[in-house]
Amino acid sequence: MMSQGKWDESSRALEETSMNVATILKLKGRDVLTARPDIPLMEIAALLGSHRIGCIVVVDEEGKVAGIVSERDIVRVVGSEGPEALKEPVETCMTKTVVACRESDTIDRLMSEMTSHRFRHMPVVERGRLVGLVSIGDVVKMRIAETEMEAAAMRQYIATG
Repeated sequence: MMSQGKWDESSRALEETSMNVATILKLKGRDVLTARPDIPLMEIAALLGSHRIGCIVVVDEEGKVAGIVSERDIVRVVGSEGPEALKEPVETCMTKTVVACRESDTIDRLMSEMTSHRFRHMPVVERGRLVGLVSIGDVVKMRIAETEMEAAAMRQYIATG
């Protein structure tokens, strides 16, 4: 049977490798496609399509997050106002109150925020500056990796007991 000391060592090892936003950014990179608030929606739609992404972070002249626009935002405005809306600047339909996270935030916090607010992308901001973007897909991948690590630690505990 494994002693309490070995169990504590395994638990500590898992805690030290717990996944957070910084872990995600280290694995996927920090590149974020951004746009200015005055860019027409048609250009935003073209960027989303050509880069095969779901959102673009809108930044002001100082590089601070001013909003975020997703495919859903564009569909919503075209559905309600017609195709003429695509000539309008992105600031007319972007989400201006952006929920952001920090690199130290946990995967569980991201899952909770994304679920409760019903969005799929969250900018990562440190000291007022955009440093990355995390998607729900990134969060799910990390959560699966974390679960696999926990299962491996449990198998090791059982095998050595």
